[in-house]
Amino acid sequence: MATTTKAAAPAKKSGFLGVKEAWIILAICCVAGYSVWYFVMGNPDNFIGGDRSGHPANLLGTVYKGGFVVGLILTLLFTVICLGIERFFAIKTASGKMNLSKFTAQVKAAIKAQKFDEAKALCDKMQGSVANVVLASINMYQSVETDDHLKKIVSLGTLTALFGTVLGMIGSFQALSAGGGADSMALSAGISEALVNTASGILTSWVATVVYNFFSNKIDKLTYALDEIGYTIAATYDSNHNEA
Repeated sequence: MATTTKAAAPAKKSGFLGVKEAWIILAICCVAGYSVWYFVMGNPDNFIGGDRSGHPANLLGTVYKGGFVVGLILTLLFTVICLGIERFFAIKTASGKMNLSKFTAQVKAAIKAQKFDEAKALCDKMQGSVANVVLASINMYQSVETDDHLKKIVSLGTLTALFGTVLGMIGSFQALSAGGGADSMALSAGISEALVNTASGILTSWVATVVYNFFSNKIDKLTYALDEIGYTIAATYDSNHNEA
């Protein structure tokens, strides 16, 4: 007997799903961070006499004197910003096109009423990762119904800043120990380097904390919506198979 197989439906495009290889972002940010440190902050115009080894003429020159640690801190800062933007678009795609709370309420109501075609239509309208998960759950529910055989970067920035601070303070103490008296300009430069690294690290950690908390809240909302709908599907199945 000839058998026919139903052609698989083409996969739906879900939009931007995020960057799979995070190391690429880190590498690009590393190049950008050290480029800004060396070519922008280290521009000869930022130093008295146009000599990088001399005294800085402005704030950019002072920051450059923080050393290679400044490039590392910039790398971390740029990475946090880039990953924050990447997560924004990825989570926006996952959230779908409808209001998440409204979608959750409507799907729950449709499932409780066993109007699965209506729930699927809502998923098609919503799109995104949440809708895809819900749709897969509904399809599995219906499959079980007809098949008798089927019965879940902040600390690094701070430590890097402290490392740069220590290097700056070492420079200050070297200035104090050189010769009989301390070179006041060298001493000031060393302290400035230490403070610049500390401030840069605190800024990076602040940005990372804000971005982390923002997206953690977004993900919590998505998880809650999936839990609510999943519970409704399970409760509906349970009520249908435990009726007297």
